[in-house]
Amino acid sequence: MSEQVAPPPAPDAAPSQPAVETPPPAEPEAKKSGAKKALGIVGAILAIVVVAGLKFGLATTIGNFLDKDETAAAKAGDCIAELPEVTGTEEEEVDGAKVVECTSTDAAYNVVGRVDGQTEAQAKAGTACDQFLKEGDEGYVFYSIAPGKTGYLLCLTKKA
Repeated sequence: MSEQVAPPPAPDAAPSQPAVETPPPAEPEAKKSGAKKALGIVGAILAIVVVAGLKFGLATTIGNFLDKDETAAAKAGDCIAELPEVTGTEEEEVDGAKVVECTSTDAAYNVVGRVDGQTEAQAKAGTACDQFLKEGDEGYVFYSIAPGKTGYLLCLTKKA
């Protein structure tokens, strides 16, 4: 450590302090503001969406996020909008099936029953709806079941 010598003080001046270098005071660590935290969260979500979009295809990712199963909460007494025409044991995949007001001109089918916990094989058999159909009714089965899992099926009749 080096010492410094200062000239003697002037008679009317205040006594001088020895010259010592002092480091500047440390600045406190800046806290993140609420806006910066929110921006960080939004950035993280955006990054996840981008990665998922690249991995699975952007259209599929956005479509799955926006395209909800509009018949998932359907129950007996509800009505379903027009579906593709099928006959016999024919099946057809449906996009955009939805529950509508039974007074709507879009209402084409009455939901007469709902069966949960069905496998795809059970749904294809079509016997789960027998208990809900009256003799002479032309019944239709609408189901939403992921392969290898269970889901629900709706028992439908054409709206008169």
